Amino acid sequence: MNLIIEPQELADQLAKEDLLVVDLSSAQNYQSGHIPGALHLPFQTLMAGTPPAPGKLPSAERLTQVFRAIGLRPGLQVVACDDEGGGWAGRFLWTLEVIGHKTYSYLNGGMHAWRAAGLPLPTEPVAPTASDIEISIDPAPTMDAEEIQRRLGEENFIIWDARSPEEYSGARALAMKAGHIPGAVNCEWTQLMDPQRDLRIRADARDFLAGLGIDGNKQIVTHCQSHHRSGFTWLVGKSLGFDIRAYPGSWSEWGNLPDTPVES
Repeated sequence: MNLIIEPQELADQLAKEDLLVVDLSSAQNYQSGHIPGALHLPFQTLMAGTPPAPGKLPSAERLTQVFRAIGLRPGLQVVACDDEGGGWAGRFLWTLEVIGHKTYSYLNGGMHAWRAAGLPLPTEPVAPTASDIEISIDPAPTMDAEEIQRRLGEENFIIWDARSPEEYSGARALAMKAGHIPGAVNCEWTQLMDPQRDLRIRADARDFLAGLGIDGNKQIVTHCQSHHRSGFTWLVGKSLGFDIRAYPGSWSEWGNLPDTPVES
């Protein structure tokens, strides 16, 4: 499958044995109706949850438990969806990238698009078949605060801040320091969703981002407050072929470190 797939395309593949559909919607929304065969995964399992930077990756041991519990194994085609337009699904797919599982797709528009297409929505929970997969963490899809600080001002480097304009400007403070990383470009994650097409990735995403100075000619790192919203912006960049990484510490770390520079 391609990285970005449409509801009917997924529906046509549901009978395949090497397919794993993972739904990161709220428990209530999952229980009210989900894709046939889809497993529910609480988004909290993808984050360390430790202050001041709860969005950092869990340990390899914890991730091993998570992925064994949902039955991940080499060779599976994984499809992720959620009920919010792609944040948690993107974070999940980024985590797959971090553990080296490269066969994955995003259901464009997630459950909004699936429901709008009138496709089946069973309500019974799906029991996973556990696996014995071994997990190791590849740091290549990630970037830490030290590397970002070292690269500030490089011409071939872009920081994509997926937070709201109020957080970016410093008008809204969610850490000890308010504002943004020097030189960062602000493009709030929801700007890449098309509300007229059930929250699918906007068709003109490439041109829209290029107008902001975010394109495939430079290396990009994206972040938000906890690498939830930037799970979606990472996914969009990945779908456009960008050289994009994510900063899981995000503003909750940067804005609380004593020696990190800030603009507002």
